[in-house]
Amino acid sequence: MGLSQEATFKNPIRNGADPWVFQKGDHYYYCSSSGGSIAISKSSKLTDHGVFQKVWDAPDQGWNSANIWAPELHFINSHWYIYYAAGKKSGGPFIHQKSGVLKSVGKDPFGPYEDKGMLYTGDDITDPGSVKWAIDLTPFKHEGSLYAIWSGWKIDSETDRTPQHLYIAKMSDPTTISSNRVKISSPEESWETGGELDLNEGPQVLKNKNLTFIIYSTRESWLKDYRLGQLKLKDSTLDPLVPENWIKNGPVFLGNHAVHGVGHCSFAKSPDSSEDWILYHSKKVADPGWNRDIRLQPFKWRVDGSPDFGNPVSLDKRIPVPSGEKE
Repeated sequence: MGLSQEATFKNPIRNGADPWVFQKGDHYYYCSSSGGSIAISKSSKLTDHGVFQKVWDAPDQGWNSANIWAPELHFINSHWYIYYAAGKKSGGPFIHQKSGVLKSVGKDPFGPYEDKGMLYTGDDITDPGSVKWAIDLTPFKHEGSLYAIWSGWKIDSETDRTPQHLYIAKMSDPTTISSNRVKISSPEESWETGGELDLNEGPQVLKNKNLTFIIYSTRESWLKDYRLGQLKLKDSTLDPLVPENWIKNGPVFLGNHAVHGVGHCSFAKSPDSSEDWILYHSKKVADPGWNRDIRLQPFKWRVDGSPDFGNPVSLDKRIPVPSGEKE
């Protein structure tokens, strides 16, 4: 039996951070890290992520043996891929993080997966050893070509209190970056700076008809001022590898007195495709720290085609379930 028009839910959806959802067919696939593993769940609902099943364990040693962060599950060219960040040493300072990718052996999102290694995120593609610190890597297709966008450092450092920037590079296939990185955003605007550490991270591609946006997180993830900014490609035919082709705007999603530190989002359509939804995490309390939960709410589009995320919904407000969601 379908839910009535009056069916509602309340945030948060679940505990956790860095929420990822991938929509394929009639199902949503969620991806999460826990300790040294990556897990996936499958659900017909946006409001209920189902039961997570472990699909990969980090190796006992090596560049990706620790600090597994923010995995993303994508379906590209008939295979599933998981993009993630990891380091060679557990705990902080988090100065060893690099980006890697797993590829499904078959066509099952629950694996098994083959570790395809570290992705190149540096300035000299001829020297694999020159790879730079990189997290939150996400792939996207544009005008028939595949690209990767991520958050990185200009140079590797001995402190994790290092500014983070957004970089883009071309991919020859889902497991291979084939060009040097290009910096397309730095934390330079007044709404991106002024705290303990200036950063841009968590980039996500959002498309609306012929418009391409990158929605990203800025300010400090452990503080209440974490928020979302936006880059817009000036024209759908322009080269995304040219920094001048992107226009920055923000903040486009900001916390308030009741909801703190909103960031690291992903997007999906409602089950009947009539609505757009943002999935994001928020701090449970205003005090510094990474105690977070995952929240969900609908958003609209402005006349100019840009997303209008509105304000984060407080925990005491009920929200109508996504259109078409069934029991």
